[in-house]
Amino acid sequence: MLYGGLANQYENTLISLLDEVDYGKRIQDLGVPVYTLSMKKSLPNLGAIWRLRRIVRYYRPELLQGWMYHGNFVASLVGCLGSGKPGVAWNVRQSLYNLSGEKPVTRQVIRMNRFLSMRVNKILYNSYLSREQHEAFGFTRKQGRVIPNGFDTRRLCPDPEKGRALRYFFGISADDCIVGHVARFHPMKDHARFLRSAVRLLKDYPNIRFVIVGRNVGLDNPALTGIIPEIMLDRFIFLGEREDVNDIMQTMDIFCQSSWSEAFPNVVGEAMACQIPCVVTNVGDSAEIVGDTGVIVPPRNDEALVQGLLTMLSMTEEDRRSLGEEARSRIENNYDLPRIVEQYTALYDSLVANISG
Repeated sequence: MLYGGLANQYENTLISLLDEVDYGKRIQDLGVPVYTLSMKKSLPNLGAIWRLRRIVRYYRPELLQGWMYHGNFVASLVGCLGSGKPGVAWNVRQSLYNLSGEKPVTRQVIRMNRFLSMRVNKILYNSYLSREQHEAFGFTRKQGRVIPNGFDTRRLCPDPEKGRALRYFFGISADDCIVGHVARFHPMKDHARFLRSAVRLLKDYPNIRFVIVGRNVGLDNPALTGIIPEIMLDRFIFLGEREDVNDIMQTMDIFCQSSWSEAFPNVVGEAMACQIPCVVTNVGDSAEIVGDTGVIVPPRNDEALVQGLLTMLSMTEEDRRSLGEEARSRIENNYDLPRIVEQYTALYDSLVANISG
């Protein structure tokens, strides 16, 4: 959130429910105080509540912005602890198809948030589907609003020279068509379905190579072993978790998102900003993000995913390039980061003015 107007107009303080990890250090380097509660991924204990109380009474915030379920719950709790009755805003960052896929404690937090939602000043969602699902579950409709994720299109942009250099580094021929996939390993990302589809495509398109990025995504993962025939293994490049994902994207001709659950998949917007046409499953706001600049297929459907990729592969290189240009324009026109920051700035100005008044 520390971009443009938000960084210049507001004094920011971050309270992390867990430990600082990497992002805490990065945020501190921006000059923002960071406090950690070192919770053990559960509800706040007495020690955490006491530290919260001290921090809030010291800063006397005008507005508390929660982030995700546990953070939203704690923001409401902090609002009760603080003096001056600060405003409370929530930010919901995921879809809610059902509770069964959530951890037991998270289920309880979601249920408690359903009732607490009546008392917050604003509930922000990063996708329209997420808002629809949570309000159907019982979150108040009155305070809901969607502000999508934004992308720094100055940093996320096509770089053909870097793409050629990385292709050479990875031993990828200039004649190969690269299909990329970026996601941490999680059942909802549906890596197995993507790999099965990739194997089918290779039978008719032997010049395809697949570049796959993500934590715990590799042939040593039991959930993914045995899917790729040994004779095809040289067509797959598993890179694991990377800090240079946007550089890796420069090698890709097509990007694929195969998930069966999402809210607002950032990786799709990042690929589009890098001018890569996408094949995505119709989950969360994926179809809304891609629009008519890519191919949308139903989730959990091997045949549909294969046909969607075939549609993109059957295009000429020039047609795919044109589609990629349209994809970048769509991100610039609808999700460029300064535009999103302006929405947050206007919202916070309004909330603070109403609370102060």
